[in-house]
Amino acid sequence: MSEMPAVNLEGAVPSHLPVLPLKSTVVFPRIFIPLSVGRKKSLQLLEDLSGVERHIAVATQLDESAEEVDFHDIHHVGTMVRVQHLLKLPDGTVQLAVLGLRRIRLTGVQSEEPYLTCAVEMHPEHSEDILTIEREALMRRAIASFQQLVSLAPHLPAELAGAAGAIDDPLHLSYYIANHIRLTTEQRQEVLELDSAKAKLEKLLGHMSHELEVLELGRKIQSQAEEQMGKAQREYFLREQLKAIQRELGELDTEHAELSELRERIEKAGLPAEAKREADREIARLERIPSASPESSVIRTYLELIVSLPWNASTGGEVNVKKAREILDADHYDLDKVKQRIVEHLAVRRLKQERGSTDRGREPILCFVGPPGVGKTSLGQSIARAMGRKFARASLGGVHDEAEIRGHRRTYIGAMPGRILQAIRRAESNDPVFMLDEVDKIGADWRGDPSSALLEVLDPEQNKDFRDNYLDVPFDLSKVMFITTANSLETIPPALRDRMEVLHLSGYTEEEKVQIAERFLVPKQVNAHGLRPDEILMSEAAVRLIIREYTREAGVRNLEREIASVIRRDVADIASGKKMKQVDDVKKVRAALGKRRFYDDVAERIDRPGIATGLVWTPTGGEIIFVEAALTPGKGELKMTGQLGEVMRESGAAALSYLKARAADIGIDPTLFDKNDIHVHVPAGAQPKEGPSAGITVLIAMASILTGRPVRDDVAMTGEITLRGRVLPIGGIKEKVLGAHRAGLRRILMPNRNEADLDDIPADLRKEMKFVMVESIDQVLREALAPRGPVASANGNGLRPSAAVRAAGSSRARQAPPSHRGGKGRRRPVA
Repeated sequence: MSEMPAVNLEGAVPSHLPVLPLKSTVVFPRIFIPLSVGRKKSLQLLEDLSGVERHIAVATQLDESAEEVDFHDIHHVGTMVRVQHLLKLPDGTVQLAVLGLRRIRLTGVQSEEPYLTCAVEMHPEHSEDILTIEREALMRRAIASFQQLVSLAPHLPAELAGAAGAIDDPLHLSYYIANHIRLTTEQRQEVLELDSAKAKLEKLLGHMSHELEVLELGRKIQSQAEEQMGKAQREYFLREQLKAIQRELGELDTEHAELSELRERIEKAGLPAEAKREADREIARLERIPSASPESSVIRTYLELIVSLPWNASTGGEVNVKKAREILDADHYDLDKVKQRIVEHLAVRRLKQERGSTDRGREPILCFVGPPGVGKTSLGQSIARAMGRKFARASLGGVHDEAEIRGHRRTYIGAMPGRILQAIRRAESNDPVFMLDEVDKIGADWRGDPSSALLEVLDPEQNKDFRDNYLDVPFDLSKVMFITTANSLETIPPALRDRMEVLHLSGYTEEEKVQIAERFLVPKQVNAHGLRPDEILMSEAAVRLIIREYTREAGVRNLEREIASVIRRDVADIASGKKMKQVDDVKKVRAALGKRRFYDDVAERIDRPGIATGLVWTPTGGEIIFVEAALTPGKGELKMTGQLGEVMRESGAAALSYLKARAADIGIDPTLFDKNDIHVHVPAGAQPKEGPSAGITVLIAMASILTGRPVRDDVAMTGEITLRGRVLPIGGIKEKVLGAHRAGLRRILMPNRNEADLDDIPADLRKEMKFVMVESIDQVLREALAPRGPVASANGNGLRPSAAVRAAGSSRARQAPPSHRGGKGRRRPVA
């Protein structure tokens, strides 16, 4: 290190000095100030200081956030200081105290390593330009303003005012004031750079005037706030005195009467201990605050909710299992599995009652899954009627806010309880049958995930202490029988699905629809249109015509609409005075509904090689689907179109690999794979399709185009394939069979391991269908492909029927649950 130059304290400034850059700090001459140093170069500078007179230059950085600075990053007007004290701390930083000596100007760089050293020169200041009387007036005014500022500012010690009065030099006074009043770093640097004492004091007087105005305004605001607080306290005491006078006179006001009534309702509500404590605490608060306060209405609304909830009110009395079954049968046709589950639950309740058990047991949490129009929602009402309970319902379709389920906290304006507690309050019973409709259509966004909030509601281990955010005390939901409905399980989170007992409601067959129409739909619409029960009848042939030619659905919702359209035509004829038949026949239906809308045109579609009919599951029921294959010149690549999912594309790749490996055995020319591309297309391309069960359909379509053999026009098929040539089981058998039946197909190829699922298909439909159970792709090829030549039909194609063909009535086994696959949040047909 170069030797430090000597300093003349009388005014001489050395030619160069080491420079200590400062962040957010300006050091003034004649001012003693503490500093903290932690940067590497700055620590090295202090380490190299030697001798008694340790002098350095300090200058403020232009950018306070910069860590590495050079000559161009600091103000060039600074201060020469003497390091008075220096203390090294354990964390490596150094605390030092410096005394400002002279204002200096940095004129150039002497060196930059190991720290910045600059050439400096004295930058003199002028106080001679102030006349004696002007100087005295300016100093008095500055001292007076500073002393007034000290008296108002809480952060300035009172001793500063006396010390300022003892200063007789204007330059010293200006630096003293600038060091203590509230100024920004830029304002302090501006004061340092002004050349005359007069300019410095005038600038500081302007800053002090602004600060005094701010402090005066703050004191005025505080005074007003204290005055308002005092007024509120005075009003409170006066109101208390008024209440005391009214009590003495026996004149209780309306407010006191309302509070007394509210307290009486709380006592009679039979609240649990925690709810009782919360209600007592809130009503005590309500008595203390003025009725005009906004908080008063919030507390009243909260207390009204507490006393209106059915804490101990139940409706489920003695259980009559036989009557309950009669009610279920009267309201709904078929649905035997659901009815049996309810009867079993009621039988358990009945047995406990007979044996004197007070334990009601856990209520079942059921989830009805099925296509639209099969009676999921109406079934919940029938269950409530059969059990003798109140019925509550909440639709969750499109709900995105978690607070819709669990309520809003009372700190928010307009807060209210969630849908669960609101429905319980309206039902006026703590054990209703509670239906949560469309649970598969719940959304989630930045406001929360309502399905996660339902985890507590639908968990028997937790819902006995359900805590709504608004109510904020536990409410017992364990007596509530929750029933949820959904069209599909794929969009329901697994954790929520695990808490529910899933019951599948499949679509109806034609015979079932006829029975439902005759027993329920026609009488309902006759009554809805103001007709007598015997005034209009509808023949069975007319109902079947509507089912076959004017509707194509799994449920009966559209069937009911079409029946209503026919009856409206009858009502119009009656109103116009026309003579009409009492029975609506086929001719009347065609006249009312117009042209036929649906056709069973499967045989007409399969008129050439490369087309196969598959079966798919959708949220609205089973449907048929066509898979088309074509050969185009190319290099043996596979192209699949029709908005297919990844699993379905993988099934296509597996099918092609199998055909290539077994080409000679199947009768395919191997050179076709080298010279042609295979294009597989599934029509209805606007609708996404996904799932593995289209495997055999895709394979048969490819085999048909490669062998030139058409697919039988009476066959539909479903099943997953493997590269070993096995056919694996799939889900949704009942829905797919119903879809094939609606489309006019009577022969179905399906995996042998799905034979047990045929028990779920009605017996009358099984008699009409032929089911071919297959275990290998070789069986599928034999049963699906017609011999070379004209398209074969079901009436005689020369094929030897497989031994696996059988009427489904002989199968006996338990149902295997459908495995619905597809992308989350999108309703895809599952092939």
